Amino acid sequence: MKDSAPPAWLVPLLVATLTFVAFLPALEAGFVTWDDDKNFLANPSYRGLGAAQLGWMWTTFHLGHYVPLTWMSLGLDYSLWGMKPGGYHLTNVALHSANAVLVYALARRIFARTLPSLAPLALALASALAALLFSLHPLRVESVAWVTERRDVLSMLFALSSALCYLRSTDDDAPTAPWYALSLGLFACALLSKATSLTLPALLLILNAHPLRRLGTASQRRAVMLELASFVLLSVATSVLTLVALQRLPQLGPFEKVAVSSYSLAFYLWKTIVPENLAPLYAMPAAIDPLALRYLASYALVVALSAGAWLARRRWPGVTTAWVAFLVAILPLLGLVQNGPQIAADRYTYFAAPALALLAAGAIVSLRGPLGEITTGAAAFVLVALGFLTWRQAGVWHDSSTLWTQVLRVEPHSAIARNNMGNVLFLDRRINDAIDHYRRALAVAPNYAEAHNNLGVALSKQGNLAGAIAAYQRAVAANPASAEAHANWGTALDAIGRPDESLEHFRIALSLEGNADTQVNYGNALVKIGQVDSAIRLYKEVALRHPDHVEAHLNWGVALARQGKLAEAVGQFRLTLALKPESPEALEYLARLVEIQRTAR
Repeated sequence: MKDSAPPAWLVPLLVATLTFVAFLPALEAGFVTWDDDKNFLANPSYRGLGAAQLGWMWTTFHLGHYVPLTWMSLGLDYSLWGMKPGGYHLTNVALHSANAVLVYALARRIFARTLPSLAPLALALASALAALLFSLHPLRVESVAWVTERRDVLSMLFALSSALCYLRSTDDDAPTAPWYALSLGLFACALLSKATSLTLPALLLILNAHPLRRLGTASQRRAVMLELASFVLLSVATSVLTLVALQRLPQLGPFEKVAVSSYSLAFYLWKTIVPENLAPLYAMPAAIDPLALRYLASYALVVALSAGAWLARRRWPGVTTAWVAFLVAILPLLGLVQNGPQIAADRYTYFAAPALALLAAGAIVSLRGPLGEITTGAAAFVLVALGFLTWRQAGVWHDSSTLWTQVLRVEPHSAIARNNMGNVLFLDRRINDAIDHYRRALAVAPNYAEAHNNLGVALSKQGNLAGAIAAYQRAVAANPASAEAHANWGTALDAIGRPDESLEHFRIALSLEGNADTQVNYGNALVKIGQVDSAIRLYKEVALRHPDHVEAHLNWGVALARQGKLAEAVGQFRLTLALKPESPEALEYLARLVEIQRTAR
């Protein structure tokens, strides 16, 4: 019987469907207190696609990233779903499913050149295997189930599309210019979604070497270099922009960087083979000894694999190509420029993973005879296992509690996880348990300013203002630029009857960060020392910028009442009740003023 290819749409549809199903638990997840709170819950600037939102999206380096297209996609989500997290997760999963189809298309083009003996059906199945090894792997979960990492899946969508258009432009039957222009435009979109795609020009050069074999002569090499020059310019511009955004972060020394890069590379390879005990945070050790055993073992592994791939270049050029492509794609994410508290992160494998998936699928379908049948059956089993592990790992991102519980299970001494679990418990009104976690975080990291500040907030909630002030002092000593710690310190001083002392802390906090709540609390302290006009100016500024700020209107009304401007005060209390009908303070003040006005008449 003659082997024939299935309908062109059938296998990609199957790939997308299996990918989507594996990530179904993500659709039930919420926003988590791992940057989702800073990016979405406390950030009204992205909400919508109006002129103000677009202006912010195209100018902000929020949390150290310049990703305007990602913000636009999130603004569209807000327009569709509001603040319902399920819609945002649906978009992430849909984008990842689309990426799986694009990996299928890329694998099909590459396998058609490198494995020309494959029959049409075998080619389709080999390409599907590569796509599913990429998309169903639990290392992908962080990029897909975490709304903050929309930038991963969106940037990959554009980068893969760019690569496919570039490959199409090299076909003999294709009009080169339109496909090339489209490829370049899509690459720009990838960079504006996340900078990790900046290695795409190097990856295209690798593809030109193998399997395209377009670097054989000097004229061919010059032509390819000219083709890629525009891509390189975009990458260089993005690299400069990224370095500017990250320059404020502390960096390791050169030997420590090599150690961390080697370790994280070995870590990703191991987790690709054994994807167990995955966590949203693998904390950077307090000190890096480049001669420690785990780093020495990492150096040896990286050197051995690189040497093996080089030696295989003539007999198995695909092995060399895949290994070099993997290294190039993941290089910016290996800690050469430190951009956070982690030594490694599952999401950092997203852009580089297709190289290993294509290598594995190509190796499996190249085998013949009984061994080929055994490995094909094993591959089917592996896909089922990966799908199960991905389904389970997606559940980790269901909410903040499950997320930080998983981190503490994998890394029980993580100060960040202890602090963030304390925040979860605090919001659940389990104040004593929260305090225990904050203190355990500080036992690991005594200079952890955020944990000191959070401990102060929890102690203040218990009425222990003296203990809270001591905690805020330690937070400011650890990080003098902590606006939140200064603001909380000022609020605590005001609460114990020391408004004069609180003013300086409010001033410092506002010079560091223009927070509306801090400005209102500053106004409250001014009222207590008799500077009512100054306080009213602050309340008015907040109300103009944030018309729905309940405390600004409430305290503005109190200040007006102190000045005897009862009619204006009544107006502010009514505005407060329009925003928060159950406000007991506004109801009480309004009732008093109405009674005073009635008696006066």
